[in-house]
Amino acid sequence: MERRRRPAVSCVLCRKRKIRCNREQPCSNCLRSQSGSCIYENLNKPVAPKNHAGPSVINHPQGVLPDARASNASAALHSGPSSWTDRSTPTSQVYPQDEESQHLRLRIRELEEKLATATLMRSLSAGPAPSLDIETTNSRLSGTFHVHYRRAANGQPGTIAHSISMKSRLFGQSHWGVSVIFLIRDILAMLEPRLCPKTSKAWAGLEKCKALARCIKARRSRSLSSLSISPLPPRDLADQLVDAYLRTTESIYRILHVPTFRRQYDALWLRDGKPADVGFDAQLRLVLAIGAVTYDDTFSLRPSALRWIHEAQLLVSQLKFKARLTIQAIQNNLLLLFAQERLNAGEESAWVSMATLLRNAMYMGLHRDPGHLPQCTILVAEMRRRLWNTILEANLQASLSSGGSPMITLGDFDTAPPGNFDDEQLEVTDPVVTARFTKSSTAIALRRTFPQRLALCKFLNDLGSSRTYEETLRLDAELWGAYRELVHTLRSVNHYGGPSQYEIQVVDFLMHRYLLSLHTPYFGSGLHGMDFALSKKRVVESSLRLWLATCPTPMMSSVDEFRQLATCSAGFYPTVSLHAAFLIAVELRMQLQEDESLCPVPLRPDLLAVLEEAKAWCLRVLEAGETNVKGYLLISMITAQFQGLRSNLRRDEIAGLLIQAVENVEARCMPILERLAAALPEQGVEDWEFMVSIPSILDYLVVAHIHAQTTSQDAFNIGASEDLDCLFNDDLNLELY
Repeated sequence: MERRRRPAVSCVLCRKRKIRCNREQPCSNCLRSQSGSCIYENLNKPVAPKNHAGPSVINHPQGVLPDARASNASAALHSGPSSWTDRSTPTSQVYPQDEESQHLRLRIRELEEKLATATLMRSLSAGPAPSLDIETTNSRLSGTFHVHYRRAANGQPGTIAHSISMKSRLFGQSHWGVSVIFLIRDILAMLEPRLCPKTSKAWAGLEKCKALARCIKARRSRSLSSLSISPLPPRDLADQLVDAYLRTTESIYRILHVPTFRRQYDALWLRDGKPADVGFDAQLRLVLAIGAVTYDDTFSLRPSALRWIHEAQLLVSQLKFKARLTIQAIQNNLLLLFAQERLNAGEESAWVSMATLLRNAMYMGLHRDPGHLPQCTILVAEMRRRLWNTILEANLQASLSSGGSPMITLGDFDTAPPGNFDDEQLEVTDPVVTARFTKSSTAIALRRTFPQRLALCKFLNDLGSSRTYEETLRLDAELWGAYRELVHTLRSVNHYGGPSQYEIQVVDFLMHRYLLSLHTPYFGSGLHGMDFALSKKRVVESSLRLWLATCPTPMMSSVDEFRQLATCSAGFYPTVSLHAAFLIAVELRMQLQEDESLCPVPLRPDLLAVLEEAKAWCLRVLEAGETNVKGYLLISMITAQFQGLRSNLRRDEIAGLLIQAVENVEARCMPILERLAAALPEQGVEDWEFMVSIPSILDYLVVAHIHAQTTSQDAFNIGASEDLDCLFNDDLNLELY
């Protein structure tokens, strides 16, 4: 008696894998595996005489790929004769004779799976349109850049610049260049037709400044090529630089245990300035380099500071891998990051370097509170908390400056904030947390605002952020509340000694930088209705606070070390100061553009004073050793446009003022750059071979000009030549960002 086959109730894939099928359409297993199709077959064959070829039916229940049946037939008709014995045979009936029927079932299954995949791809491609629009701008002055805009949704404004991509870099919303590019597009449009590389005097002047800046940086780098370690400076100078570091950087970012550092430092001079170990030798040189930034108003020790950073890197590179996973190694890495940023001496951005340090710290377990780790001394436990706290702060600041994601959440660590201990207390048994002000109190107070500032950075720079204005207002309220609490905390400890004026200015500067970043996206032409009044107020007031910290008025009490930090260093502080001055100039410009009254619009004198102060400050930055003229160029252009609008000039007349402003960059900046070049060591034969390898012909000519000046030769005095304009054929691309 012939056995009757039981009807198949599982789908094809579940039967093939021999797993239980819930018989739904599609079944749970196909959903989980994302196979793209869930097919059921009924292979119950009718009883037929032996050797008789009865029909076999492949049934597709209702709901299975509703548009697939006709497509299956069409696809199968074009699949070739190997799949069908009779093209006139309906798709639901075939002749299952041995291998032919099995081949037919496999062929149909293959076609259905391909159809399901194609349907899925079509649905994805026909899904919601991208939420970003990209505007590409080509300019000789700034190169090619792409402004990314987030499309308006739910009543949100539609002109918000979300990020900028330039060359091979992408800058998030907190990067200062996002707002700058968005707000000077009209200036670039007026300048572009008038900056011909072959005939424009303005273009030639900018090219000369850039070429000379390249030469200065190359010669500085060339002077560091020696692999030998130079002696430390004299004891009296070293003492001043160490004290400068401890009063400034160490008072905000706790890195060192000062008594331990002092003992090692004093012992060094008993050995005639010869450090006992490589790690401390590197640490001391980095401390000296950071302290040199605030040594005087002109950063006269810049060449020495660059050499100390270079030598510290050489010393650290001698250590083996395990020797780099120590408390001292983390301290040195932090000091190196601060030193490289302050002197623009790093080979990569601080945000990229910070990622490596963050992971090294987590590899050492600094993100876990010492209470969860094997027992250690109070000194070791507190140093681990201090270092992790400083890493969090430095990582967040790098995220804010670069426009990159913080790459960390509050759930990624459980290390408690540092205890309010004096450094000397950590060397005794069972110290008691004090209520008075200590050298860690400022860092502890700043840590209480970390959750709000982290949320702000993620809101501005993370890809999945909603970036609605309602969320902006919520974050503003939280950050402003944290700021008020921070001010109250620092004021309440004044009778215990209290923070220094430098610490107060740094903390205030940091907090207003975060507030400025939050509201700058809503600070632009066309966004000044009542809905965005708070953002306008926050941007103007925070910008003014930031600028006055850098350039205080004669009536204000100032701290020389903070002013020197903003003027002589590179990175965070001077960039924020320049951005603040630029936004104030934009505010004045917008007041003129939006004025519709017959009488001149009254302008705030404190804002007007910033324009000329900013130009003078940019020149002081160059005199302190900066080689990029972008700051002076940017402020000069926005000031010229403002003056043209104030005088009711036509567009072409304003464009003429802009050209004059660009030409003035060479007149004011070139002499300063020439003095910087002349102060460098004279070029030797090897240096000349190095410089000639630079691809730009103009760079070579500028170096020749400098060489002629320093060696009393006039053969290559390009200042007297008027035939060099033909050489300015490459895009200038001042690398504003």
